[in-house]
Amino acid sequence: MDMKIPDEKTAAMRFDDAAGNLGNYGAVFASLPAGVKARTQEIRLRLGRPVALSLPEGDLFITGAGDVSHLERAVLLKIEKRDMDEVFRLLCNSSVYSHQQEIKNGFIVLKGGHRAGICGTAVCDGGKIANLRDISSIALRVAREIMGAADTVLGAVSRGGRAQGAIIFGPPGCGKTTVLRDLARQLSSGTGLARRARVALVDERGEIAASFLGEPQNDLGPCCDVLDGYPKGEGILQAVRCLSPDVVICDEVGSEEDANAVIASLNAGVAVIASAHAGSMEELCCRPQLQRMIQSSAFRCAVQLCGRETPGVVKAVYPLKREERGGT
Repeated sequence: MDMKIPDEKTAAMRFDDAAGNLGNYGAVFASLPAGVKARTQEIRLRLGRPVALSLPEGDLFITGAGDVSHLERAVLLKIEKRDMDEVFRLLCNSSVYSHQQEIKNGFIVLKGGHRAGICGTAVCDGGKIANLRDISSIALRVAREIMGAADTVLGAVSRGGRAQGAIIFGPPGCGKTTVLRDLARQLSSGTGLARRARVALVDERGEIAASFLGEPQNDLGPCCDVLDGYPKGEGILQAVRCLSPDVVICDEVGSEEDANAVIASLNAGVAVIASAHAGSMEELCCRPQLQRMIQSSAFRCAVQLCGRETPGVVKAVYPLKREERGGT
């Protein structure tokens, strides 16, 4: 199957859907050229600084007239505190309290699978972040659903007609979530396998399935169960106990709870395919809990993605059985 990159019109509509969460700024973003919208990965709002768009080729700034510029200049659109507070309120659907758990973890998931990363002043309780105040930055990531994004990964995560454990890694913005989403769809549809796999998707941040009122907004195939909003460790264990999956898929593992759950899943005969932030195989192996998971043989291979400039493109595949290690 060839990767089906969304056409410019569809990609621009996804941008408009994300930007529609930004109140009065939505009208400014709506007037941007379709080509710019289609290539935008994130909308960046920084208090007192120019509004920026993150594209694969670099950042663009927006003028007050709704044009784009590579240069930082006086006429650029800037966001003031009252505007930032209003945008934050809108992202929370006017109910900051109901999003408290997400906010203290630094993000808000929006309908359609878009995610707003949030920076501000941390309010700590017992040495842990309990809340954020004085919001200073918002990074709104535009969700993309790309059919075939996992084509180059599929062969690495299947063997003998069955899915096998794998860790997919790379820097932020390299397409890990997009690849995981398409992997769930293809494995659930039986692509490259002896039969359709029963997939359990632990979607802690709501970015993969983009569930709304319990129904996934993204195509995950016919045999995928979604555990929406579950902490990864708990979600993995519950999936293994209750859903009899062939494979569990989740995003961004790395905690001790995640490691314990992944290893328990391995011991129950269930493969786990997960992602992690790391710029190299050396960085991946330096993180203690990821090292535990790798040494347990929970992952049969590590798949490295290239970077933000070419999201979803595989740079290298590393077998993780001791006798096979080395890049391919």
